Amino acid sequence: MKRVILSVVAIVVLVGAAVILRAQDAAKADAKHYTVAFENDQVRVLKVRYGPGEKSTMHSHPNAVAVFLTDAKGRFTFQDGKTQDFNSKAGDVIWNDANVHLPENTGDKAMEVIVVELKGKSAK
Repeated sequence: MKRVILSVVAIVVLVGAAVILRAQDAAKADAKHYTVAFENDQVRVLKVRYGPGEKSTMHSHPNAVAVFLTDAKGRFTFQDGKTQDFNSKAGDVIWNDANVHLPENTGDKAMEVIVVELKGKSAK
């Protein structure tokens, strides 16, 4: 009986931790790399800067548009452990569906990005 109770408690703790992790937004989870430049009831604009080789923590974003200010070479690691490498040029603009990820600058130069996060019903 004790084993069953401990198993249930462990599952509840793990599920709770996953929900908390999923809820962490970038500016709160990684203030070193993310700065809120502007926010209103429609959007939040983040200034993002990673030095060469720097890595973030796992965090979330709603639907967003990213504008690369510099060339960038990096990798996203997702919650399921899958990775996605990227190479972007200064001026590239990309759409990102809401996600949870851990970004990393795999390049040898700093990368800077403006991320415009959407709020409201369509942001999820």
